[in-house]
Amino acid sequence: MKKIVKRIGWFIKEERFSYAMGIAALGLIAILNLIPPKIIGNVIDSIVENTLTSEALLLYLLVFLAIGVVVYFLRYAWRMFIFGTSYRLERKMRMSLFKHFTRMSPSFYQKYRTGDLMAHATNDIRAIQRVAGGGVLQFADSILTGVSVLIAMFLSVDWKLTLLALIPMPFMIIGAQKLSKKLHEAFFDAQASFSDMNNRVHESISGIKVMKAFGQEKSDINRFGEVTDDVYNRYYRVSLIDVLFEPLFTIVIMSSYVIILWFGIRLIQQGDITTGRLSTFISYVHQLMWPMMAIGFLMNTIERGNASFDRIEKIMNEEESVLNHNKNEYQIPHGDLCFNLEHFKYPNDEHPVLKDIQFTLKQGQTLGIVGKTGSGKSTLIKLLLREYDGYQGYIELDGVNIKEYNLHALRDAVGYVPQDNFLFSMSIEDNIRFGNPETTHEEVIEAAKIADVHDDIVDFEFGYETLMGEKGISLSGGQRQRVSIARALVLKPNILILDDSLSAVDAKTEEKILSGLKYSRQNETTIISAHRLSALKHADLILVLDEGQIIERGTHASLMEAQGWYAKIFKQQEYEREEHQDGSIDN
Repeated sequence: MKKIVKRIGWFIKEERFSYAMGIAALGLIAILNLIPPKIIGNVIDSIVENTLTSEALLLYLLVFLAIGVVVYFLRYAWRMFIFGTSYRLERKMRMSLFKHFTRMSPSFYQKYRTGDLMAHATNDIRAIQRVAGGGVLQFADSILTGVSVLIAMFLSVDWKLTLLALIPMPFMIIGAQKLSKKLHEAFFDAQASFSDMNNRVHESISGIKVMKAFGQEKSDINRFGEVTDDVYNRYYRVSLIDVLFEPLFTIVIMSSYVIILWFGIRLIQQGDITTGRLSTFISYVHQLMWPMMAIGFLMNTIERGNASFDRIEKIMNEEESVLNHNKNEYQIPHGDLCFNLEHFKYPNDEHPVLKDIQFTLKQGQTLGIVGKTGSGKSTLIKLLLREYDGYQGYIELDGVNIKEYNLHALRDAVGYVPQDNFLFSMSIEDNIRFGNPETTHEEVIEAAKIADVHDDIVDFEFGYETLMGEKGISLSGGQRQRVSIARALVLKPNILILDDSLSAVDAKTEEKILSGLKYSRQNETTIISAHRLSALKHADLILVLDEGQIIERGTHASLMEAQGWYAKIFKQQEYEREEHQDGSIDN
């Protein structure tokens, strides 16, 4: 109990007025609910004594009706103040969690799966919200109703009978505590299995094309069946524990009824209480049933909330691996780029990915990076974007270590087109101006023309307003790449990075795009990573990487003259291109 109060205490303190009003409404309801049993007892005694009049009965009925109306509005009030307030906690925690996600570096997303993070943002947050809503209700109502009913039983009926009725209560408390401990463990496991199922669904839907292409639908259904069976079994275990609470309370209440009836009838026979007072007492015991059940529900709610909070706390305690060391100063950098890396390896990996990388790129120049798959091309770019910081050496931009710049200013200086270009489920125009919503329609068109995708877009029925499916699924691979290039160009970045972003376009389109970039970005820096070496012929500096090291460097002409790896691959690609052209002509 103390643990969860400490965890959400800040919110309860922040919303103390709303909670105070809701609890006050619950208190008034608890007091008003004491009146009907007393009236019923008086009516029974009046009937037994034959003293009940029509006027008295009418008055009792009017009191009943008035209490019903007042309780109706009070119930509405506490629901609005308590449940309505709890949804604000859900919103705040979800926003806090989402902001935390956006601050995390790629290593975080390698550690945690998408489905797991989605479960944290939905099921786990909702379980905590229930503590701030249903939990507060159960806690306040069990105390207010329980205490008020016990006081009424002591003062208005018989204190000895009240003590006898409470004899079974300790058994309920002990049983509820043991069940709560088991429930915490079971619910934690169930939430983890739900995360696994979320991840399986996300993975299957994302890879539906590949799955269908390989005819693995049945196999995937079987794997999903195994995951859902595990979820079912774990939540079934939660239910097995959960359903034991109510029978426990029922046994306790029934035990109280047995004691009350046994001793109550004896007290009537002895003349210590009347039949009406015993009836009132039984009604009060019945009212005690809710507070006792509420205590059990409260323990249930708290254990579920604690289990979910444990999972979220683990995520929130993950620290940023890339820190913004200069938050107060925002100045977009530009100038010469200097790399001087001794070595870099990914977290939890013993093997260096990059070693001895030194080069300088003047502002306005174009850098080409080539090499076999896995040679370190994309890693080099990730270090410039500060996706990772754990390297030996330094990277400078305009003579300043990039770690000393405001992180957001550094990334605003770069227009990045990654290998796995991601487009959002919105219009083509909104995708292009995603990085700068203030971009005009004319600027969008200009960027699209440089990326050689304008003609494709206007051919669509709705032009730039064409809505794309998830991840741009309605476009071809080449179109997605070119829209991604246009999205980077509207930022007018000081440094444009194309990370193998021309692989899905033909050589003619590639040449057209590169010519457009050369003309429109005469005084800005461009970095191109590519497998097709023809894209780098006009680069001022070309680096050839192999196993994380620079094995060749120079211009296209000097590398061709050196007759090394670059020259060999370039000639091979040119030969294949000519063969393809000859084959097309013959056809």
